[in-house]
Amino acid sequence: MAFKGPRRGQSPEQKEFQEDVIQIDRVTRVVKGGRRLRFRATVVIGNKKGRIGLGVGKSNEVANSIQKAIAKAKKSIFEIPIYKGTIPHGVKSKFKSSMVLLLPACEGTGLIAGGAMRKVVELAGIKNILSKSFGSSNRINNAKAAITGLKELQRLPNKMTDFEAKNAAPKNETKTMPKNTAQNEKKDITFKDGTIPKNVMQKDKKEPEKNTEISMETSKKPDTHISESPLTSINSQ
Repeated sequence: MAFKGPRRGQSPEQKEFQEDVIQIDRVTRVVKGGRRLRFRATVVIGNKKGRIGLGVGKSNEVANSIQKAIAKAKKSIFEIPIYKGTIPHGVKSKFKSSMVLLLPACEGTGLIAGGAMRKVVELAGIKNILSKSFGSSNRINNAKAAITGLKELQRLPNKMTDFEAKNAAPKNETKTMPKNTAQNEKKDITFKDGTIPKNVMQKDKKEPEKNTEISMETSKKPDTHISESPLTSINSQ
């Protein structure tokens, strides 16, 4: 049965990790009856956000060997600390007869790497790096040497990686309302039943008490009207 793509209006499923085949080899195994041919696939996967893994799979068919390699790569995923698009410090790693040197680079340098090492660094999410390989030129050994070097990277104290800072940025944002709108808001709060909350009722009851105090103070003040002079009182008598 032929594979059918997504229908119109349906977008294909987005994969969490991107895959890249480093090398496919035809290997043989000598047994009593002769030689048995198989295929070996080396695959690296990564999300370009600091997570990467490497796997090797063997099978009688190329497609099955690639699937096995992807399954093994997912089991060996680990995280890499990335600061400002590059690694935090230099590292030198070795795998068998292959040796790899990785150095941090400033912004705008790009990926100075080649072969299998470039695929590993690109899928890890690193944008600027300097690298050099020594010894054997075997692609599988170079890829594994680069993986061991990335595993040795250490985090910087009291600093967030690029991808942690992006995830933390929207959480720290707070909504602020202008002062004028906050002061001019009405306090007409009622439930669906038409009843008023107790807090609002208490506030409404306290307001007239203030007015009564003011009226009492005004009543206690002395009379300011002018009294009759004593001469007028004597004349009247």
